[in-house]
Amino acid sequence: MAITIGEAAAQLGVEAHVLRHWEHVGALTVHRDANGYRLYDHDVLEQARTVLKLRQVGLSLPEVTAAMSPKKSAAQEVVRAKIAALESEVRSRQQAITFLRHTVECRHRYLEECADCATFVWDS
Repeated sequence: MAITIGEAAAQLGVEAHVLRHWEHVGALTVHRDANGYRLYDHDVLEQARTVLKLRQVGLSLPEVTAAMSPKKSAAQEVVRAKIAALESEVRSRQQAITFLRHTVECRHRYLEECADCATFVWDS
């Protein structure tokens, strides 16, 4: 059974214009009835849920479209690149946390007075 764009949007927790945009950029393939109305069946809803999840984990719409490519190697390439970018971000955030923890515990008032603080500054 197919549902309308409004019903699909409500089920997915997005606005209808978001689903139209996803379709427009090629991230979502929606079938239409004889009158041109969009039909959201189980398969289209599952595809939309996948798009939504990929967006939630940080993929851009072009990355989502590529990650959903029927060609597995192309999809894997995009996902591997996103994993590498996220891992780099995690490392950067961890360094920031380490630095901030040190500054909270450091007995020096200014960064240049502490060799450890200076090391953090120069390593970035």
